[in-house]
Amino acid sequence: MRGIIVFLSLLVSTFLIDQAIKTWAVDTAYQLHQVTSTSVSSPSEDVLNGTLLKKGKCINLELYFNKGVAFSMFAFLGTWMKWIQGGLVLILIFIIFKEKYYLHYAIPAGLLVGGALGNVYDRFIHQGVVDYIAWHCGFKYAVFNYADIAIDVAFVLILVMVYFSPKKSKIK
Repeated sequence: MRGIIVFLSLLVSTFLIDQAIKTWAVDTAYQLHQVTSTSVSSPSEDVLNGTLLKKGKCINLELYFNKGVAFSMFAFLGTWMKWIQGGLVLILIFIIFKEKYYLHYAIPAGLLVGGALGNVYDRFIHQGVVDYIAWHCGFKYAVFNYADIAIDVAFVLILVMVYFSPKKSKIK
């Protein structure tokens, strides 16, 4: 029971934190462009894409609506992307429950699904994933968000847990 509570708590909190930050980023971009978010049903990426929210030494906060996945790959899929990713997330959730991965991998599974749902939700609401963390030390191509970080941390945790978990003996 504890595993499912941890899994669901992390899933919900990751999703909510991700969406709160993205709402701040979009609203701030609207304010910088002197547009109220209530006057337009969805943000115009022509106006808001690339809006500098805060400048830093190695990291800027810049708003982008990513139509693809990592580094805008598969952007050519257009509106199909949200349905493909939504289906993959549903399959992931099914596997987590069917195989009871939430028992041993509650923390990474919650982070993974919460982050994935945050990005899929963006595709339905904003027609692209809201990215805002722009790394510009050495190269200027990485723009990501809180959900992406949660997904990356989840994968690292899964790798560490699998690699360092006690091996079950094959001899009975």
